[in-house]
Amino acid sequence: STVIFSYLNDTDEFILPTGANKTRGRFELAFFTIGGCCMTGAAFGALNGLRLGLKETQNMAWSKPRNVQILNMVTRQGALWANTLGSLAVGLRGSTGGVRGIARGGIAGLTLTGLYALYNNWEHMKGSIARQSL
Repeated sequence: STVIFSYLNDTDEFILPTGANKTRGRFELAFFTIGGCCMTGAAFGALNGLRLGLKETQNMAWSKPRNVQILNMVTRQGALWANTLGSLAVGLRGSTGGVRGIARGGIAGLTLTGLYALYNNWEHMKGSIARQSL
C-alpha cells in the first residue's frame, strides 16, 4: 500500500518534463506582468467609466436608462484601459529595444496606416477639396 500512495509524499509542486528546471522562465513570469497590467487597467478604466458616466448623466433622473448608460461607460472604459495596458505590457516584455523600439514601431504603424487611409480615400478627399474651393 505504500507504493500506491507514494505520490502523495512527493514534494514537487508541478509535473516537469525530464531535465527541465524547477524555476520559472521569462515566459511564465510575463504572465504575471501582463495579467497585472490588464487587471490594473480594468480597475482604473472602470473607475474612470463610472466618473464619466455619472458626469454625462447628471441631468437624468435615476432610472434604467441612466443605469444602462453608466454601465456602458464602465464596461467600455474598463475594456479600453485593460486592453491598452495589457498591450503595453506585452510590448515592453517582448521588446528588446525597450520604449524606444516600441515608439519606432508605433510611428511606423501610424505612418503605414495613414498612407493606407489616404490611398483608400483619395477620390473622396479630392471631391471634398473641390467642393470647399467653390
